[in-house]
Amino acid sequence: MKIRIAKSVLVEAVAQVSKAVSQKTTIPVLTGMKAIADQEGLLLTGSNSDITIQVRIPHVKEDQEQVFVEQTGSVVIPGKIFGEMVRKLPGEYVEWEVNERYQITIQSGSTEFQLHGFNPDEYPRLPRLSADQVFSIPADELRSLIRQTGFSVATNEARGVLTGVLWQLENGVLTCVATDSHRLSRRLIPTPNTGQLSLDNVILPGKSMSELAKTFADDEDSVEIVVADHQLLVKNEHIEFYSRLLDGTYPDTNRVIPQCGDTELITSTRELLQSVERASLISRDGRDNVIKWTMSDDTVEVTSVSQDVGSVTEEVKARVKGNALGISFNARYMIEALRSIESDEIRIQFTGTMTPFIIQPADRDDTLHLIVPIRTR
Repeated sequence: MKIRIAKSVLVEAVAQVSKAVSQKTTIPVLTGMKAIADQEGLLLTGSNSDITIQVRIPHVKEDQEQVFVEQTGSVVIPGKIFGEMVRKLPGEYVEWEVNERYQITIQSGSTEFQLHGFNPDEYPRLPRLSADQVFSIPADELRSLIRQTGFSVATNEARGVLTGVLWQLENGVLTCVATDSHRLSRRLIPTPNTGQLSLDNVILPGKSMSELAKTFADDEDSVEIVVADHQLLVKNEHIEFYSRLLDGTYPDTNRVIPQCGDTELITSTRELLQSVERASLISRDGRDNVIKWTMSDDTVEVTSVSQDVGSVTEEVKARVKGNALGISFNARYMIEALRSIESDEIRIQFTGTMTPFIIQPADRDDTLHLIVPIRTR
């Protein structure tokens, strides 16, 4: 194997693939990234027990030569040191040669590295996914649904499927739901070209969702999503992101979402968020980070009290309909929900002091957050 590649292109590709390279494993080959040089260019792959990321560097992009393959071949190169090394190489181009014993010589400028590689035949093969369950969504919509749901997954692995996000597709609408049983987030995205395709009980690990958003952070086009029994693949022209799916049945969350409210509050998202952030300065060291809202005709009184720290009281202007109400809740849950909402105003509906309440953008219903109140004395 012998290639010459632009350093800037290599650095970007290695940064993507490195997210999936195993750092702690008893299998040495999984600490590396697999490189295949062929007539189309260079293919890099990183994998661990949860995700696999594959990046294709084509020979030419936008009429600029990125990689020249003098001799095809493959090798698994030590991932951690390679990732650090390519960023610090001095030249604009990197020359890369591998012999039959998988000894790797890397040259750039006046610098030459010698690395010990692994046999690529020992590297796990990627799953072959059927093209039966495939649909596309804009990359910015994918990032949005991850940003608006991922924070609500359970972080304790003992919670099983609640550490993942539920994906369902029905009647041309993709629904993603996350809950840790104390709060819930749901996002709906129209997928008009899916025909009769439907998905049910597809559960993507929360950690995979986070890495997925990073992997396609700069993509402005649509991504293609392929779903199989135990794997989900998201890809564009040059990147493929594989994730295992969680086993188990996700609970029916529709039954915990109130269908109507006795009290409705509409106010500025930004002003309410800032008031909760200020109140949280008092409450955040407490066990449940509790703050309280008291609703009247045109204001929300925000209060927080800590025996060790002190107290805060603030009023936020709002349009309130229905019964007067006081309710206590976890401030962090509210802050994360409000930060994710892409609307200037929000609508919050309450049905009682100890009943879960709903937070939505005031101008649409494709996003929903639910928070369970906290009982206080």
